[in-house]
Amino acid sequence: MATVGYSRVSTGSQEHRLQTDALTKAGCDYVVTEVGSGADERARPQLHHLIQSLARDDVLVVWRLDRLARSVKELTMIATDLAERGVRLRSLTEQIDTTTPQGRLIFNFFAMLAQFERDLIVERTKAGLAAAKARGRTGGRKPLLTDAQVRQAKAWLDARQMTQMQAARALGVSRATLARGLAARKQD
Repeated sequence: MATVGYSRVSTGSQEHRLQTDALTKAGCDYVVTEVGSGADERARPQLHHLIQSLARDDVLVVWRLDRLARSVKELTMIATDLAERGVRLRSLTEQIDTTTPQGRLIFNFFAMLAQFERDLIVERTKAGLAAAKARGRTGGRKPLLTDAQVRQAKAWLDARQMTQMQAARALGVSRATLARGLAARKQD
């Protein structure tokens, strides 16, 4: 029976120390560390390898549940997979141990709260973007070509005074940028 800790930080500039110290203090035989976004499942190869290597009666310990998964669905899938294989899951911050009925209840409750918090963040972000759009502000990069520049390039091309490459050079942009500008004007 092994007790294994898992520590994840999102970026290389963050430190594992808080998590690894807590996991070591909790009695983990060893700790697997990883740098990667929780949002991208493929960005966590160490976690997937660790989960597959765990055997019956092993214990997977995390500092917080959000270090393990970023959605209730994923967290539930991981917990179910571990339970079916006889692997215990412990979260130090939430004080959850899924080997007991109370632990499973609390696990599901905290997982729902974490998902609710993420949903609120998404909702606030969308509301902020909508408010900015209503004020006439749009996100993204500003177009490299003005409408007047696109009209000028179209005139050059229609009169066969320049090739598309020559027109792009004259405007100081790439041919692809000019082509996108012309295509956008055509759609309008």
